[in-house]
Amino acid sequence: MSETVHKPTLLAVLAHPDDETFGIGGTLAYYARRGVDVFLICATRGEAGDVSPEFLEGYHSIAERREAELRCAAGKLGLKGVFFLDYRDSGMPGSADNHHPQALINAPLEEVARKIAAHIRRLRPQVVITFDPIGGYRHPDHIAIHQATVRAFDLAAQSDPELDARAGSPYQPHKLYFHTIPRTFLRLTVRLMRLTGRDPHRFGRNGDIDLAAIAAVEFPTDAVVDYHEVAAIRDEAAACHASQGGSGLTSGWLGRLFRRWVARETFMRAYPPRLNGYVERDLFEGIANLESLRKP
Repeated sequence: MSETVHKPTLLAVLAHPDDETFGIGGTLAYYARRGVDVFLICATRGEAGDVSPEFLEGYHSIAERREAELRCAAGKLGLKGVFFLDYRDSGMPGSADNHHPQALINAPLEEVARKIAAHIRRLRPQVVITFDPIGGYRHPDHIAIHQATVRAFDLAAQSDPELDARAGSPYQPHKLYFHTIPRTFLRLTVRLMRLTGRDPHRFGRNGDIDLAAIAAVEFPTDAVVDYHEVAAIRDEAAACHASQGGSGLTSGWLGRLFRRWVARETFMRAYPPRLNGYVERDLFEGIANLESLRKP
């Protein structure tokens, strides 16, 4: 069930503070500058993230610090609203955080999906974005939110007494996209790591990401968003996430190289069915009855 909506609206459904910037920050800033109402659902407050003691000065918890960083980044990106689902960060596979009763991965899928579906009905976005099926780098929370968002995308359009009473009439967004990491970039990184004597099976601050295995998974590219015009804004948002190394990602030669050559984000289209070989340059392409989007 769908309806004509004239205000362009985009909803991103993610897991932790910083996912909105490090993953799709360029896309969110790009559309916000084009007059789109951009909203974010964040499932957790990143409680299981590593934070150095100096970043906790003035804060009562890691969650409080990371929420503040997210709200800082949201302001830079131009988000119209941020909504938390109030689950707890589940941590990486095998960590003690996996067993916390409030951890996202321990919540029933249908429960999480209904919460997301209620937001979809209220906000009525034409475009919804979430993680790819392996959650980018196989983080359990990313995979859980991918699954819940896919379910919510369908639930929002169905008649459901519980949803109807608290979130309004059924609504079907026009498009659902999964953010993907370009495999060429990943494979190049794996090759460089091996050449420099580093183990690509133990990537990341804690060595708990198998980059080689992730690079071997293929996802199609159905849409590419070039965000060069707003790269500086994305960098400002990244700097908000200081406790997660955000400032270091935007400085020096690596930051300049990233802005010059890698200021693109790629997506797989889950709904409507993808068109083999065709790559969209606008996530709102083909959606009728929208106001013209201004250039950033």
